[in-house]
Amino acid sequence: MRFLIIGNGVAGATAALTLRRREPDAAITLVGGESDFFFSRTALMYVYMDRLSRRDLEPYERQAWDRQAIRRVRGRVVDLDAANRTVRLASGDTLSYDRLLLATGSLPNRIPWPGLEAAREGVAHFVTLQDLAECERLTPSTREAVVVGGGLIGVELAECLVFHGKRVTFLVREPWYWPVALGGPESAMISQHLRRRGVDVRLEEEVAEVLTEPGGRVGGIRSNAGREYPCQMLGVTIGVHPAVEWLVGVTTPPACGRGILVRPDFATSLPGVWAAGDCAEIQLPGEVPLVEQIWYSARRQGELAARAMLGDPIEYRPPIFCNSAKFFEIEYTTVGMVMQAPADAEEFYCPVPGREASIRLVAYRGALIGCNLLGARWNHALFERWIAERRPLDYVVGHLGEAQFDVEFGRLDLSCIREAFRQHAQTRQSQPAGA
Repeated sequence: MRFLIIGNGVAGATAALTLRRREPDAAITLVGGESDFFFSRTALMYVYMDRLSRRDLEPYERQAWDRQAIRRVRGRVVDLDAANRTVRLASGDTLSYDRLLLATGSLPNRIPWPGLEAAREGVAHFVTLQDLAECERLTPSTREAVVVGGGLIGVELAECLVFHGKRVTFLVREPWYWPVALGGPESAMISQHLRRRGVDVRLEEEVAEVLTEPGGRVGGIRSNAGREYPCQMLGVTIGVHPAVEWLVGVTTPPACGRGILVRPDFATSLPGVWAAGDCAEIQLPGEVPLVEQIWYSARRQGELAARAMLGDPIEYRPPIFCNSAKFFEIEYTTVGMVMQAPADAEEFYCPVPGREASIRLVAYRGALIGCNLLGARWNHALFERWIAERRPLDYVVGHLGEAQFDVEFGRLDLSCIREAFRQHAQTRQSQPAGA
C-alpha cells in the first residue's frame, strides 16, 4: 500500500505517524513545499525574537523520520490526476499513490488596497517560514511598522517588532480588539497592556491606501480616518484561508467550497483522496460546513483522516474548542463558546483587582459552555471536562483552584472571584424569572 500526504504541517505529519504505527510495512511519502521537516508553526515568534533557533522549532529528531521509514519530498505539487492516482511536482517529477491525503493548510489573506500593487518591498505576513525570513530581512532597515489585523498573529508580530526596537502602530478595524474572542472589558485590558509595551493601538481604523517610496518600498499607509502612518514594514495579519487555489487547474480537482469539501470521514469527492486540517471544509449532516483553522483541530483531524484511510469508520464531530496564547505578558486561555454563546446565556465576568487578569464564565441552561481566562495559567482540560459534564457555575467557581497551574508568582487569589460570584448569584436569584 502506497500512502501519499501532501503537506507536512501538523495535520500531515500527524497522519504520517499514525499510518506508520498501524502499517509498519506500507510506503509512506510526505511532501512539503515550505520546509524539509515538520515544525511548530505556533513558535515562529520565538525565532524572530532570537529565543529559539529554526532547528528548535522541530519537535522530532530529524533521524526519526528515517527510522520511521517515512520518505520526505521537498516540492510543490502542481497537478493531481485521480484517475491514474498520480500527482506531479513543479520539478516535473511524478509520484504515485494508492491513497492520498491533502493537508495543504492555509495561506494569509490579502486585501487589494489601493497602492498595494505598487509596493514591491516591505509587505510582510507572519504564517510561514518564508514569511519569517522576509520579516528578518526587512527588520534592519525598518524604523516604523504598521500591523493590520486584530487577532493573535497580529499581536505576535507586534511583540516581535517591539522586541527589535521598532515603533509599531496596530490598526484594528473593530470597535475593540478581537471582538470575536474577547468582551469589551477584556479587550480594553489587552489594549492598555499593548500600549504600555509601546504599541500604538488604533481602534476602528483600517488601511485606505498603501503609500510607497520611489524605489517601491512601503513608505506608509493612509487610514480610513485620513491619518498617515509612516512605515517601512506593513504587517498584514488579517486572517487566513484554505490553501486550495492550486487545485483549480489540476487534471481532476476535488469539489471545493471555502476549502476542500469532505464528508465526516474526511473523504473528498475523488476516489482514494482524503483532506484534513486547515484546507478541509467538513460537511456535517444538518449543519453549516465547518472549516477549523487551529493547531489543536488540525492535529486531531490528521489522526482521524489517517484512520479513515486505513478503513476505520470515522464520523467526525468537532471537539470542545480550546486555545491558548499570550498577549505580550498576559496569559490567555479560552475553552468552549464565549462570544458566540446564545443571547440568553448567563455570563459571569470578574476582573482581578491589582492584576492584569480576569475570568469570564458562560453558562447556558444551567451548565458551563465556555470561559475566557486572562492573566494566569490554567489547565484547559479541566474546563473541557466541566463543559462535557455540564457542571453549573457554582461548581466551577468552587473548583477553580484545581485548574490553576502552580506557576511561581502566577497564581491568582481566588477569594475575590468567589466573593464576586456570590454577589452575582444573589443578583440572579433576585431577578424575576426570564430576566
